[in-house]
Amino acid sequence: MSKAIYVQPGGGYDKVIVGSCPAREPAAGEITVRLRANSLNYHDFAVVSGMWGPSEPRIPMADGAGEVIAVGAGVSEFAVGDQVVSTFFPDWLDGEPLVEGFATVPGDGIDGYARETVTARVTSFTRAPKGWSHAEAATLTTAGLTAWRALMVDGALKPGETVLVQGTGGVSIFALQFAKLAGASVIATSSSDDKLERLRGLGADHLINYRSTPEWGQRVLELTDGRGVDHVIEVGGPATLVQSMAATRIGGHIAVIGILTGVAGELPLVTALVRQLRLQGVLVGSRTQQQEMIRAIDANGLRPVIDRHFPLEQICDAFRYQESNRHFGKICLDI
Repeated sequence: MSKAIYVQPGGGYDKVIVGSCPAREPAAGEITVRLRANSLNYHDFAVVSGMWGPSEPRIPMADGAGEVIAVGAGVSEFAVGDQVVSTFFPDWLDGEPLVEGFATVPGDGIDGYARETVTARVTSFTRAPKGWSHAEAATLTTAGLTAWRALMVDGALKPGETVLVQGTGGVSIFALQFAKLAGASVIATSSSDDKLERLRGLGADHLINYRSTPEWGQRVLELTDGRGVDHVIEVGGPATLVQSMAATRIGGHIAVIGILTGVAGELPLVTALVRQLRLQGVLVGSRTQQQEMIRAIDANGLRPVIDRHFPLEQICDAFRYQESNRHFGKICLDI
């Protein structure tokens, strides 16, 4: 039996069951992977919790890592024993984004990786970073690649530039790590002084408690001698965008990533116009971008920050813990 987690139509923790889903033999151009870990993201939470519940029984989780246990005919990119990590968009290989929404995303439009074994196309995986655990590799599919694309691809981050990151979730911590690797300065916000000190330990240059400094956009201007930051990793959404726009330099770049505070709100259009801001919506990235990110990781020895592990069967407990906002970094499932 190959164990799998299923979310029943509509979603909700009461509709999560443990079942089985044996992997078929790989056909030409496919590989079979023994999955060992998942990592949790807000998008997965939306599916499992019922916020964006599935319309049919669905195996959740976009982020899966493990080792190749069989290869189909014509497969030369992978061999049995290779450690691999899933791709968010198996059909977006390179170039400009062509996929709208989540119809092809594992764990949403198609079955994901909350299971022991899977057979999938070669493009559904890339190699994992050398020397990383499976749980560490599983953090890259969504959070790692979102941060990488926002800064390195869309933002063309340069040494000496300044990046603002919000909070201590996976995307924000990866953005802090990638920014420091590239020689940038980082301003970090959180509502927790303890978490801010941990961000300092990861290299954050300036810290702002947004609870005690609600007009933190003004504080960012003070820290940058009135100029503003070059890049904002905007994960909050409507309730934080006003302050992000106030904190950004004229002509600066805001990577619009998260909807933690909701899906709609007022857009201060005049601010965007007079400051000539570039707001770029970001939905993860392409397979080639993932491969480039992993090459960079292999070259510099970066390691992800994992807060806590749960066994696969405790997936609902893991998401409840994510909801509590006590975590710092990624939450992983061990399979």
